[in-house]
Amino acid sequence: MKATTITAYGENAKFEPADLPKPSATPGHVVVRVAASSVNTVDTMIRTMGTDLPLSPALPAVLGMDFAGVVDAVGEGVTGFAVGDEVYGCAGGLADLQGALAEYMLADAKLIAHKPKSISMREAAAIPLVGITAYEGLQRAGVTAGQKVLVQGGAGGVGHLAVQLSKHFGADVYGTGTGEKQIEVIKSYGATPIDFAVEKIADYVAKYTDGAGFDVIFDTVGGANMTNSFEAAALNGNIASTVGLLEIDLSPAHFKGLSLHIIFMLLPMLHNHKREEHGAILAELAKIVDAGAMKPLLDEHSFDLTAVDAAYDRLTSGQAIGKVVVEI
Repeated sequence: MKATTITAYGENAKFEPADLPKPSATPGHVVVRVAASSVNTVDTMIRTMGTDLPLSPALPAVLGMDFAGVVDAVGEGVTGFAVGDEVYGCAGGLADLQGALAEYMLADAKLIAHKPKSISMREAAAIPLVGITAYEGLQRAGVTAGQKVLVQGGAGGVGHLAVQLSKHFGADVYGTGTGEKQIEVIKSYGATPIDFAVEKIADYVAKYTDGAGFDVIFDTVGGANMTNSFEAAALNGNIASTVGLLEIDLSPAHFKGLSLHIIFMLLPMLHNHKREEHGAILAELAKIVDAGAMKPLLDEHSFDLTAVDAAYDRLTSGQAIGKVVVEI
């Protein structure tokens, strides 16, 4: 099969074409003929940081975690999937799991679900990692109808789906961003946009919550921005964050009685821990998509297997609006 591999890690690492053996179906797994794979921030981190990240695969490596495609072969013990089924998932590209930047990949059947029927393969490939992250974060934060929810980074990969899911769950939703394009994206999903470069936290908390703060904050920016989420949160509020790699003073969170949920959605893949939960979330997300309540936003640029370097550069440039997708 045709694939693209990375043979070195670092800032100048390049993807190279390769011919690799097509995988065979093993018990509990399916072989997928890959149609598309999206690029996530963690993919770009693996490319540049390599062995500094404990989840990076050995070289040469086939990266790409997200995919949409068609089941080509079914392993022993697999139920619910048959040859020819259209599926999507996040099931490789780290540790010892081959990624999706190839014509075929082996995927644990617990980590996949039937693709939403109402969208294309390209769109479906953009959902798994960010969709599972958004769903898990809101679930763990206990989002309920009527709550005021603030999504930090509301036009980003995780953020734009978290905004839509929060609306789907009946919340009153707000999203931070800056610049005309980001503000328009947030507004297009029926949420109230907040330009963080213009509006002070105290001002928008007063304006939209009468000073009480937001019940739930999904902080997709994380890091140093966590202190901003602490300031914007209501008493006994919930904060979910995808970026907790920092030392921080938790005193503001203590005096507000906040609950902090760190979302690291790669754990099931890395540790073979409750993988079936990801399959179940993907199945639920497919229903939500097909009901018209969620739609992934795709970057305007198109890439194929010969232009993976350009796809990764597009994401790291900070110029992409929506998910960057590679069509296989």
